[in-house]
Amino acid sequence: MGLKALKGTIVHTPVLGAYEILNDGYIVVENDKVVGTFEALPEEYKNVEVADYTGKMIIPGFVDLHFHAPQFPNRGLGLDKELLPWLETYTFPEETKYADLDYAKNAYSKVIHELWKQGTTRAVLFGTIHREANELLMDMLNEAGLGAMVGKVNMDRNSPPTYCERTEDSIAETRKFIENTKDKYKLVKPIITPRFVPTCTPELMRALGNMAEEYGVHIQSHLDENRGEIDWVSALHPEHENYSVVYDNYKLFGNTTPTVMAHCIWNGPEEIELMKKRNMWVAHCPHSNTNLSSGIAPVRTYLKEGIHVGLASDISGGHDVSIPKTIAAAAQSAKLRWVYLNDGEEVLSTPEWLYLATKGGGEFFGKVGSFEPGYEFDALVIDDSTIADVNERKTEERIERYIYVGDDRNIEARYVAGNLVQEPKF
Repeated sequence: MGLKALKGTIVHTPVLGAYEILNDGYIVVENDKVVGTFEALPEEYKNVEVADYTGKMIIPGFVDLHFHAPQFPNRGLGLDKELLPWLETYTFPEETKYADLDYAKNAYSKVIHELWKQGTTRAVLFGTIHREANELLMDMLNEAGLGAMVGKVNMDRNSPPTYCERTEDSIAETRKFIENTKDKYKLVKPIITPRFVPTCTPELMRALGNMAEEYGVHIQSHLDENRGEIDWVSALHPEHENYSVVYDNYKLFGNTTPTVMAHCIWNGPEEIELMKKRNMWVAHCPHSNTNLSSGIAPVRTYLKEGIHVGLASDISGGHDVSIPKTIAAAAQSAKLRWVYLNDGEEVLSTPEWLYLATKGGGEFFGKVGSFEPGYEFDALVIDDSTIADVNERKTEERIERYIYVGDDRNIEARYVAGNLVQEPKF
């Protein structure tokens, strides 16, 4: 790929809570990584080809830390239900269909196109229990040029007869899935994915924790989303003091590899302390948390404790793939929590939310989500000239306005790991 440069209004958040803005500045990129940002192009780069986006904003690509790819056809359905009835009525029947690879290809082509369209350059995806469909999804993501982690879902108990694995088959297929894919692509990787504790036997969880350690593969699951779910886990595992400890007992809680847990709404102090000790990530899913009447996660508490937090659409408990719309929902939910609970959960500022949407989630992938030197160059070029206004706006106001009232039509270009990514042609 070599050297290249981009010119425009550069906006990113190297630290939580503050924009770093360079109006009419330059980003120099070598292969897939950022060399640096500059007010003027340094002499040593004067012959580098420059993509001129003057007047437009260049921001890091959005990161979605929790997205159920096979649930994409279900978005907007069943959102008058709570979590467990919603799973039984809509989710499990839809996911069963992915045994059919033609169905999977058709559905996943739409998922990938929507991720590209909305400016999601990296995503952590749940697949289904079907190894072949998950490998197909990874092939398609790689072809599209997006970055992702894809999980073969594991479930061997408390699941419909048509969508439940034998324990030994789940273990064997997961091992084969990891071996087939862990070194196949640069930007698309496998991730260990127990659906959640109620659908995984101790034998299966133990095997998955051991595999994560053996292969050095990241882990994802759900934690403390819904009070009925938490009660169910307590009934299944009375020997453990809380939901987090169940995962921890089976090395599925950041014990050996980076781990992200979705939701984390009802975590108690002991769980938060364990999350901090294990260097965990939280995937904050505001649309889903409200749609399924689950609650409002204490995001500020996690940040104060030094726990990593990123944002997530949680399709299809969430209904919108757009991470800017997720930012708006997260901010609105946090304000309601602050008003009604008055529990010290100070609301977050817009630059803090942008940090969570980019670097906060991006670092689950490594050096992703910022324009600091050495970070992989994932970026969006935002043309906000079509957002109606009669006033000149500061860059801070422009980025806030794009988040709240802009949409995918304002994204002029998308870069992933240094590559300009064109619209997928599936």
